[in-house]
Amino acid sequence: MKVYWDKRFESKEMVWGEEPSRTVNHAMDVFASYNVQTVLVPGSGYGRNTRHLSCHFSVVGLEFSKSAIEMSKGWDEKTRVIECSILEPFNLENKWDAIYCYNVLHLFLMEDRMKLIHNSMKQLRDQGIMYFTCFSDQDQRNGRGSVLEDNTYEYKEGKAAHFFTEQDLIQHFAGMRVIETGLLDEEIPSSETETEKYSLRYIIVQMV
Repeated sequence: MKVYWDKRFESKEMVWGEEPSRTVNHAMDVFASYNVQTVLVPGSGYGRNTRHLSCHFSVVGLEFSKSAIEMSKGWDEKTRVIECSILEPFNLENKWDAIYCYNVLHLFLMEDRMKLIHNSMKQLRDQGIMYFTCFSDQDQRNGRGSVLEDNTYEYKEGKAAHFFTEQDLIQHFAGMRVIETGLLDEEIPSSETETEKYSLRYIIVQMV
């Protein structure tokens, strides 16, 4: 997977454009209501979303692609990015008020999805908040390609995704208090002139 993402970013192009996901604004409103000051972003990429978050919070990103990290340095100077795999235990010096994780969870098989969630939970302070987004079962790509696990498909050569129902997503975060779940459509640039539409789910949970 690391090779795949390095290739995506090595062109130095902002493959998903400059504008943040609209879930960033929603997350910011939620974080503000819980007096969040610090935000950790697993899978921060080239800073498309962190750039907006870092205008309002103290933000640290986690990213394993050197190419993406180099891109982020000139794009989002306020966010500190740590090179690491989010599937390996990462021991940071601080606990965080909140975690924002955009469209990373669905990229993995079940065992690694749970690793990501558990590794993230360990970084939260008491009563900390997590905001995760992922592909939904309503997405047009669901069911395409070869089956890898339940509701997980290699929908494009070399690229797989898990497609979440609401209940499936809630079960992934068992043991945390569910604040809110939702379903939304988002258009993401696929080239300079074209966009692709995705059906996403989000979940907001709190440590108890």
